Amino acid sequence: MAEKPTAAFVLTLIGGIFILITGLIVAAIAAMGATAFALLGLGWLGGLVLVIGVLQLIFAIVILVGAMQINSGEPGKVKTWSIVVLILSIICLISGGGFYIGSILSLVGAILGLTWRPPAAQQ
Repeated sequence: MAEKPTAAFVLTLIGGIFILITGLIVAAIAAMGATAFALLGLGWLGGLVLVIGVLQLIFAIVILVGAMQINSGEPGKVKTWSIVVLILSIICLISGGGFYIGSILSLVGAILGLTWRPPAAQQ
């Protein structure tokens, strides 16, 4: 049985969950506050916040899929999905995804996934 990059998986998974929660909160606040933004003449701001929330939701889902692929332990999948998670974590970090801690956890998980080496096969 091959050893899997467990630390990378766990950190990426927890970070993705934090980003998902943040995306849900931001999207819900934007949807509920759309009328208030419109009354203040800032309808565009409500739309922008909603777009950020929805993007965080999409990125979180892709990061969670990436965590599952990192857990597969296949070297090609681990490297590819670690790069995907790394890019999305940096984008989410800019927008405050996962209360920043989720983005940082996903970022560290992606780096661990990139540095992971499969164990040498024993004969």
